[in-house]
Amino acid sequence: MMKQFLFLSIFLMLLGALTIKTASAQSGAPYNTGFGLFLDLGNGGTYVGPHVKHFFTENNAGQAMVLFGNDITILGVEYSYNKQVPNAGGLMWNVGIGPQVLFGDGDTGFAFRPQAGLEFKVPQAPLSVGFDWRPYWIVSPDSEFEAGRFGLTFKYTL
Repeated sequence: MMKQFLFLSIFLMLLGALTIKTASAQSGAPYNTGFGLFLDLGNGGTYVGPHVKHFFTENNAGQAMVLFGNDITILGVEYSYNKQVPNAGGLMWNVGIGPQVLFGDGDTGFAFRPQAGLEFKVPQAPLSVGFDWRPYWIVSPDSEFEAGRFGLTFKYTL
């Protein structure tokens, strides 16, 4: 119980930090903050839930999500480096990594999630869509690696 409280507390603090706007995010970033739906799918089940992505600078962003599925709840935060694709009007690539905590079946697990993907911010509209390759590496309670995982995001952007 104490371990779950600690992980939840850390997650909530990081989520709070992600929602703080910074002045530098307004110059050059495709948007400041986006809220929406996150789908984590592929081998091993499908998880769905809310998420938020916030740009701290033109290229650096943080993301947090709470995902539900298969009697498991996943809390995650990530850092990503984002870069506009030249002459592609709203398309950017990103790479990143972050920890996730998995709660389910009376167990708590810890995983690392690297990711690489594309995001398209619709020009002149507050909408963004993303697709990522998101393998996971569960490091506890047992070690497991799954390469066949993907993320799909739909966001309303501010």
